[in-house]
Amino acid sequence: METNPILDNLPRHLMSLVIDQPYNDYTPQDHALWRYVMRQNVRYLGKVAHGAYLEGLNKTGISLETIPSMYGMNRILKDIGWAAVAVDGFVPPSAFMAFQAYNVLVIAADIRPIDQIGYTPAPDIIHEAAGHAPIIADPEYANFLRRFGEIGSKAFLSPQDYNLYEAIRHLSIVKADPYSGQDAILEAERRLGEISDNMGASSELARIRNLHWWTVEYGLIGDPGNPKIYGAGLLSSIAESYHCLSPAVKKLPLTIDAANYNYDITEPQPQLFITPDFESLNRVLDEFADTLALRRGGLYGLNQAVASCNTATAVYSSGLQVSGTFSEVVEKNGDPVYLRTTGPTNLNYTGKELPGHDKSYHAHGFGSPVGRIRNLSVPLEDFSEEELDQIGLTTGEPVNLEFESGVAVSGKVAGKTICDGHLVLISLIDCSVTYSGKLLFEPGWGTFDMAIGTTIVSVFSGPADPDAFGLSYPAPDEKTHKIAHDPKAKKLHALYQQVRDIREQQCSFALLPVIWQELRLDHPGDWLCALEILELLKEKQIEDQVTREITQFLLSKKTEGLAMSKLIDDGFAMFTGDPS
Repeated sequence: METNPILDNLPRHLMSLVIDQPYNDYTPQDHALWRYVMRQNVRYLGKVAHGAYLEGLNKTGISLETIPSMYGMNRILKDIGWAAVAVDGFVPPSAFMAFQAYNVLVIAADIRPIDQIGYTPAPDIIHEAAGHAPIIADPEYANFLRRFGEIGSKAFLSPQDYNLYEAIRHLSIVKADPYSGQDAILEAERRLGEISDNMGASSELARIRNLHWWTVEYGLIGDPGNPKIYGAGLLSSIAESYHCLSPAVKKLPLTIDAANYNYDITEPQPQLFITPDFESLNRVLDEFADTLALRRGGLYGLNQAVASCNTATAVYSSGLQVSGTFSEVVEKNGDPVYLRTTGPTNLNYTGKELPGHDKSYHAHGFGSPVGRIRNLSVPLEDFSEEELDQIGLTTGEPVNLEFESGVAVSGKVAGKTICDGHLVLISLIDCSVTYSGKLLFEPGWGTFDMAIGTTIVSVFSGPADPDAFGLSYPAPDEKTHKIAHDPKAKKLHALYQQVRDIREQQCSFALLPVIWQELRLDHPGDWLCALEILELLKEKQIEDQVTREITQFLLSKKTEGLAMSKLIDDGFAMFTGDPS
């Protein structure tokens, strides 16, 4: 993978999800599909999208003619402080957010099949490159997207959230494969519905995922009476970008209440949310972030950590960060007085692991009190080294500490850890810890490392130092399907390539009738190649029998339904302005 300074900054645990863009696997039909969608986007979205969209297309160098290469995009994106990587379909939600936090767009390498040209539930390169990339050229929006990633990647998810992610991923893979059987699609939809109906209370991640959907993916902006599109899902869907502005879709002002609205990726959305400007997005995001354990901390945050059954981090008021799987919180009057993790845990400060406190040292878990020491008017973390000695906290000396909560600690001071002038940890030997007559730690268990801090100021999902903790996102077991095209499909793709060559080289126009005859006889269901042939004939002002045949063929395709009729009309409008 060709790198740049933004990609060089990506942590190792995200790199396992990055793949090489399979650029040579894109077929000539894929490139024609990209060309159709992008030209429609520019023709229509120039009127209804936020002004940053068309400006962004120019700034990011995304071609209307061919599917973009990650290498070419990254050479241009780095100038606006961003980068892009190719991934295999949906990635875990927390990883998706983490990429955003590092100013990196994840771009699903696949492209939608032609029968989903108007809308697809699967992430694809049209959605990511043509939807997300142009709008981030706006600095204010790009800052919002980065901050959303920082906050979202630390939101707590439930075990059910991951099951939902896998079900959505599986459905998207099956539906994106043009050769999938109907039974497989129905079973995937049934499974997704079953999981969706049994999610229980919404997790933090579920709520922030909703907010992401109604802003980053499906957001509208500006005057409520005449809003513009900025959400990538709308910008990349030529069907829904028309539908979304109709009176049939309810328009609501964007507030944090949007986080309570679930969505269905397989259906057009019944309502959308309007923000007055990009600055307001950050205000709503901040208001929402105040509801999360990341900012609330305390008993709420620790309970979120326990419920997640996964790695989390609790931050003491001293700055000490405890990362592990939280299993127990002892509380009194609504405040935590003792916390415990189970299994490998490490201790950190400002996102860096403390020397000697890695997962191997705390292999069996970690426990410590939270709160103020009785009869001390100043929090222990604010004592200077000299003041610690004055109250008896001297290395090698015995100490008895009683917390206001009733937790009692007695032992001999073996060491103190001070960071940036704050005491964050006291290590004691021959130590016992009790609370309400219960023994929480006994001398035979070894050294007791007591975290210092009067409160838990923040709790968030994941470890504080991902690399030191060994965080990883294994590549998904189920891969998106590498489409094995049959000989007939390959012959069709060859016709697309011939048409492209004629257009790009501006020669051999006499071959177009021959290509049309083969297309008509061997591939009578294909409309896009016929449209491209007609466009070239019209461009050369050739009005003959072939031109009339193709026009009639395309007009007859309109009888197949409203969706096809609109595709044909829009195709005509690109070069004639008149479908008849």
